[in-house]
Amino acid sequence: MSSSRLRMYLFSSIMAAVTAIFAQIEIPLPLVPISGQTLAVGIAATILGSRYGAFSMIIYMMLGIIGLPVFAGFAGGAHVVAGPTGGYIIGFIAAAFFTGLFLEKTAFTYKMAIIANLIGMIVTLTFGAIWLKLLLDLSWPAALAAGVTPFLAVGVIKALLAAWIGIAVRERLKSSQMSFGEAA
Repeated sequence: MSSSRLRMYLFSSIMAAVTAIFAQIEIPLPLVPISGQTLAVGIAATILGSRYGAFSMIIYMMLGIIGLPVFAGFAGGAHVVAGPTGGYIIGFIAAAFFTGLFLEKTAFTYKMAIIANLIGMIVTLTFGAIWLKLLLDLSWPAALAAGVTPFLAVGVIKALLAAWIGIAVRERLKSSQMSFGEAA
C-alpha cells in the first residue's frame, strides 16, 4: 500500500472521529434532532473528495453500528440506524460521495464547495425523508414536514461553514506538502 493511500485512510479515520465529536452538538427536535454531523460530513467530503469522504462516513456508521456511542446524543448500536435517524446516517455516505464528486468534477474552490455542500445537504435530507416515510408510514407531506423543512435553514448555514472550513483545511494540508490529488 502506498504511503499516500495510507495517509488518506488515516485522514478518513480522523474525519470519522470528527463526525462522532460533531454529532454531540445537538438541538433536540421531536422526531430527528439537529446535530453537527452533517457539518462534519460536508467538511470531510470537501477535504477528502468522493471516495475517501464516503469511506470516512462508512467508518463512522460502522463504529456506531457495532455499539460505539458516536451518533447524536452519544447513541450507538444498530437500532439507531434502524430508527428514525437511520436514513440520514446512511445518507451521509451518499452525501459525502456526491459532494466530493462535484468538487472533483469542477474545482476545489470556495464557490464550488458551497454548491457541492448544498447538493450534499439535499442528498442527506432526501435519504432522511424517504426513510421517515417508509419507517413511520408517513405521507409524503408529513415526511417532508418532519424530515426536511426543519433542517433547511440550518442546512444552508452548515453548507456555507463546511465549504469554508473544508477548503481552508484542504489548502493548508496541500501547502504542508500533503498529497491531495484533485480526485483524492
